[in-house]
Formats: sequence, C-alpha cells, structure tokens
Amino acid sequence: MDRGSGFEAVFLDPVGQAVQQRWADAAMTVAFEDLPPVSAFPVVPGRRWGPGLWWSATTGRHVAAGSNAMRLQLMVLDRDRDVTGLAGRPVRLLWRDPRGQVRSWVPQLFARHADGTALLADCPGHAGAGGERARNAAEAVAQACAHIGWTYQRLAPLDDVLAANLKWLAGYRHPRNTGHPGLIAAVVEAFTRSRPLIEGAEAAGDPIAVLPVVFHALWHGQLTADLTTPLHERTLVGPRSWNGQGTKGGAR
Repeated sequence: MDRGSGFEAVFLDPVGQAVQQRWADAAMTVAFEDLPPVSAFPVVPGRRWGPGLWWSATTGRHVAAGSNAMRLQLMVLDRDRDVTGLAGRPVRLLWRDPRGQVRSWVPQLFARHADGTALLADCPGHAGAGGERARNAAEAVAQACAHIGWTYQRLAPLDDVLAANLKWLAGYRHPRNTGHPGLIAAVVEAFTRSRPLIEGAEAAGDPIAVLPVVFHALWHGQLTADLTTPLHERTLVGPRSWNGQGTKGGAR
C-alpha cells in the first residue's frame, strides 16, 4: 500500500487488464471517464430495475448504470454544464483500516468537471442503504478524494416530482430533437420572456413539431423552468438566465 496517501487505485487498461497504481498518481494521469467498469454492477434478484446503460448527452457515449437511483443521478449530472465526462464504476480504491486490514470500495459514479477535478459518488436508494460498511467506505473514499482535491458524495435520492420531470425531458436529450434547421433558434427566441410552455411553442410554429424542441432546449439548459413542480402545458418557461420563479402576470 502507498505509505503517503494510504490509498491505491485499481482500474482496467485499454485491453481490459487490471492495473493497480498509487491513487494520487492515477488521479493525475488516468482518464477514468473513458474507462469501463472495473467490476460489473450486481444483479439483485427480485429488484424491478437492474443494471443497464445510459446514453449521455454530454459525451455521446453510454455509461453503465447499476440502479434506478444511479440512473436518476446520471440525469442530473448529464444536464450539469460543468460536467465534461461520466463513467460507471471505473475505479476501485484500496486502503488499510486502523487494524491493518485491506479494505476496498468501488464508487458507483465518476464525473469529470471542466476544471479537471472530479466527483466520485454513490447513489443509495435511501439514506441508510449499504449499512455500516457503506458508511465506513464513504469516510475513507472522501478522505482519498480530499487528498487530491476531488470530492466524494453519497447523493441523496431525488424528489419524486423532479425525478419525473427529468425522466420526461431525458427522452428528448438526443440531438435528433433539435428539429429542422432554424427551429431551435426560433424556440429560444419565443421564450426570451417567460411564458406558458404551450404559448411559446405555438408562437414558434406547429406544436407537434415544436414541443420536442422545447423539451430538448429545457434538457440542455437553453431554456429554464421550475422542475420542482409538475411539468405541464401551462408551466412557465423562460430564457437560460431566468430563475424559473414568478407568475404568468409578473413575467409579462
């Protein structure tokens, strides 16, 4: 084990061979966002949602996801303009506990930030998921990340309304939903002031063609709405700089 930071990293090289390296060195040189999972996500019998793939609008590639809770957190990060890369379980961390026993943990999620720093995260379905082992691992991984200027978090489950809105908008995240040439610009222009979603869509053209573009723009942050309340045709939508609050009358 590394006697400096006390942590080492295990990951897969481009040909699929496991590599073990000093954690601080690996964090500086390895593009974890480009790596496959170092170990497969477990399949839990009886669980309604198992491992799968999430197509990332940020990278244009698939990210391995191990649970519905993780997929929702991927949605949040995929919409974050500061995130440039995403990966599922790309690295295993090793360390020794106070009794000298080797411990390991594979964080579920890796997100690279535009400044080069990164987030390692787990996505529990509820606050106590994983029990004592998960809590102890969280403390150790947080220490490992702090040592190199990164962050570790156990991401709290999303509110049901926000989750439902993100799932809906995610269906329109692909570039094919930008519509015909010039339509995305017309949509953004239609919402230079906040107005009900359907009114702006009608102002930009035929709602059947325009609504997918509106949802695409909302996903990518070109337009803004309050996603903590149910999304519907009268939801106020505004430009990127709008704070998503207010009333129809006050927004005019």
